[in-house]
Amino acid sequence: MSTEEQSKQEELMTPAQRVKNDWKSLVEKVSYRAIVNNIPYLAFVVLLCVLYISNSHRAIEMQRELNAQNKQLKELRWKYMDVKSQLMYVKTETQVIKNAEKIGLKPSLLPAYKVTTGASSKTEMR
Repeated sequence: MSTEEQSKQEELMTPAQRVKNDWKSLVEKVSYRAIVNNIPYLAFVVLLCVLYISNSHRAIEMQRELNAQNKQLKELRWKYMDVKSQLMYVKTETQVIKNAEKIGLKPSLLPAYKVTTGASSKTEMR
């Protein structure tokens, strides 16, 4: 058949016949022979699908691990702040005096002064 004859036949076809011919041509394209001829392409598409799925699973697992570590970091930060505030309270002068009295120490009534030895005072004179 030449192209002129095909075009004449297509003009004589009803729309329903054209749709039927389109379906036939589509089925022929998806036939066993067409699938066998496209095996490398189909294998590549399957490989991409597997990589996409594995990448999605890996991303989800990583996000879960990140959320767990962020939760642990928040807990540790709160614990640090709590211990830091307790330490600041214990280091106050009144608390140090109270704790020192328990072991028998009392605060000095005289101000602190520097003790110098005789050798260092001689070197200062020269």
